[in-house]
Formats: sequence, C-alpha cells, structure tokens
Amino acid sequence: MQDQSLEAGLNRYRTWPNLVAMFLEQAQIHSDRPFLWHKNQGEYRPLSWAETARQVMQLASGLRAFGIAPGDRVALIAENRPEWLIADLGIMAAGAITVPSYTTYTPDDHYHLLSDSGAKAVVVSTAALFAKVWPAVERNAATELIITIDPAIPDGEGNSRVARWTEVIAAGAAAGESLLASASETRRDDPACIIYTSGTGGAPKGVVLSHGAILFNCMGAFDLLYELGLDDEVFLSFLPLCHSYEHTAGHFFPTSIGAQIYYAESIEALGRNMTEARPTIMTAVPRLYETLHARIMHGQRNSPALRRRLFDAAVNLGRKRYEPAERLSPIERVADLALDRLVRAKVRDRFGGRIKALVSGGAPLNVEIGIFFTALGLRLLQGYGQTESAPVVSCNRPHKVKIHTVGPPLRDVEVRIADDGEILVRGELVMGGYWNRPEATAEVLRNGWLHTGDIGVIDNDGYLQITDRKKDIIVNSGGDNIAPQ
Repeated sequence: MQDQSLEAGLNRYRTWPNLVAMFLEQAQIHSDRPFLWHKNQGEYRPLSWAETARQVMQLASGLRAFGIAPGDRVALIAENRPEWLIADLGIMAAGAITVPSYTTYTPDDHYHLLSDSGAKAVVVSTAALFAKVWPAVERNAATELIITIDPAIPDGEGNSRVARWTEVIAAGAAAGESLLASASETRRDDPACIIYTSGTGGAPKGVVLSHGAILFNCMGAFDLLYELGLDDEVFLSFLPLCHSYEHTAGHFFPTSIGAQIYYAESIEALGRNMTEARPTIMTAVPRLYETLHARIMHGQRNSPALRRRLFDAAVNLGRKRYEPAERLSPIERVADLALDRLVRAKVRDRFGGRIKALVSGGAPLNVEIGIFFTALGLRLLQGYGQTESAPVVSCNRPHKVKIHTVGPPLRDVEVRIADDGEILVRGELVMGGYWNRPEATAEVLRNGWLHTGDIGVIDNDGYLQITDRKKDIIVNSGGDNIAPQ
C-alpha cells in the first residue's frame, strides 16, 4: 500500500469482497517480490507473491478435485510456515471454511474440534502431529480426508483417507480449473474461519468469523499504524497462527499491506530470527516482554559499573520523557540524545534495529514493563480484543501512548460501557456467533452488541481501561458493584 492516502487505503478495505480477493490483488501488484520467508538448510529463503498465489489456486482446485465443496470445514494443524498461509487461503478460495487448531492439542482435543466443526478434511504438517491427529480422524467418520504436508509422514500408502500435499497440488494443476471467478463470489459476511476458544472455561467453542470481520479489523490496524509510514514492512510470525490475534495481525494484516512475513523457527530461536529478519512491526504477548525484560536486567547485573550507570540513566530519562507532567531540562535533553546512541540503539538492535512498533495483546501488559521498554526507545502499543471480535477492539495510538490503558477503539468500532460496567462492542468485526451453539451465542450477542464479559472505563481522551472480569464482580447488600482488585 505504498504512497497511498489514508482514505484511499481505507476504501480498499471497505470494498474488498473477501480475503482471497484481497490477497490476489496484492499478489498481482507485488508479483515477483519476496513474500513468505522460511528457513531452509539454515538460511532464510523467500517465496514470491506470484508463486504463493499459484500454489494457493492450485491447492484450491485440488481440494475441489478431492471432494471439498463450498461451505465444507477443513481443519488446519501446523506450525507457522508458508504452507499455513497457503492452506488457509486455498481452503477459502475453494469456498470452504478454515478451522485452525493448536499443535499442542491432544488426540481428544483434536477429536472435539473435528467432530464439533464437522470437518470434512484436515491438513496436517509433520509426522509428530499426524500421530496425534490420526486417532481423532479414525474416530470421526465425517472427516474423510487428511492431507499431509511433509513427505516423511507415514501411513499414507494405500490409505484412501490420506493424501499428500503434493498430490493435491498436482491434482489442482492437472484440473487447470480457475477459481478466480468463484473466489470473487464469496461475500464479506460469509464465514472465513471457525476459531475455537475456551473463553472462561468449558469445552472450546467455535467462533465463526466472517471475511468482513477480519478485513474490518485489518482496516483498523491500517488506520492505527498509518502515521508510522507503512511502506516496505517486515513481520516476524511466531505466535500460533491458529490464535485469532496472530491470524489477523500477523497473517492477514501484513498481506493486506503487501508486507513480507518471516516465520520464526521457534520461540527459543526468536532472538536470532529477529536479527535475521529485522522486522519493522511485531505482534507479541506480554509474556515475551516479561522474558526480554528479565534477560536485559540479568545482563545489566553482570555488566561493568559504568555501563550499568549509563543504562539506568537512559531508563530514568526515558521514563521522565514518557510522563506527561515531566519535562526534560536542556542538559537532560542533551544527555538523553547521547544515551539514545550509547544505550537505546543497542536495545533496538536486539529487535533487528528497525522496529517501528511493538504491539502487545492477548493478556494485560504489566505497566512497569511497558514503561521500561518505552523508556528504552521502543514504541510499545498495548491493545485489547477477543476472538469474538476478530480480535482487536482497541489499541494505543503511536502519537499518544497511555500504557495503563488499551487505547481508543479502532476506526468505526463502537464501544460503550453498560450500566454494570461491562464493555460492549459493535461493528463488522463482531463474530457471526458460536458454531452450532445458538444459546451460547444469544448470551453474548444482543441487539448487535457483543457483551465481552470485561469491566472497564473510558477516560476523557476516549482511551479504554480494563479493570476486571464481570464474573469476578461482587454485588454487596446495597446493590453496589465492587471489583475485587
């Protein structure tokens, strides 16, 4: 989306009919440019936009050849890798609905997801995952096909329910069927995926998210980050893609702006991968920042005294700069500039050296840790959302960060506080409902408003602050609502 006005960019999100059409438009624009990067023999290697699009459409045609029809559910169980995005878009291009699943699930967990969603097929990546998924497939007659990505997966020969990824791709290539026309027929309000979430407890429920809900969320992210200058962006994907946060913010949003996506090898290799990929935008959860904070502080404790003093000075002046009531003196401003080069630049280098923004979501961010990274020159934006809202509801704005809050609502998202303090959300981002659970849907969707179950307040700047969960609220004898916190 280079050199586009804000309004022109927003209009594209409003007019794209579905996620596949969005991807294909970007693939046509960027064609031979690198898109998906994965490690191969110890080195990151790219897959171009054009090659990715070719595989997506061949997979879609192959799925049709193997009996997948529009509206069928296809489970996707794989680690973060190019085939994840190809499978997700290929399933949607065939008119089917993706059902992502965690690689950490047990066979019983997989059985619940397959049987509850009525998945007709499942795509699985590795032999280790196949060993956990196959028992669930055997128990579930509705799942007629399991597609294996890695060639080393056993039990494929002679089993009519198992097909290789390469077989399905080859079938699509041989069919020569173009699904471009049918892909464009998918409407914004058609289901794109069913993402399972356990919420506050009980068996996981399938959250039905439409193409429009995810595109709407991506539009909000574009509007949020536009002021940073969205150009040749690079993302590093490491959170599970089956989670709605990474699915939207680390998968479809980068696609929508023509960004490059690097796939991390593992959490353990994340530090090395950051210096290799040099991402410009990263989505992460608070646990990552807590871990990095602990590592940085451990390193400081073992540093020479002068280095510790410089580091402490950089943090203290950065904290003072963050506080709205504080002002740096002329001498402090000079010292702050020097410390930016001596201290903060080295911290930024740990993230690859060109981070424009770190976005935190998925859980509450410790305020002190948020201020710590802000003081060290990293723009940290805390947001808030739920799977049921595709998922982002609000996020701090780059030009005005209030770390104790989760920022104002994204563009065109309506948020209001109910009489009992519950946060209510309305807009195209809201789910269509829980899969085959009308009663559970009716509990949280009322008159178009999503009842989040979270308690919060909105300050004078329109920034939302989460204060509690509704189920934890105590009502005293006088009828007052009291938060345990």
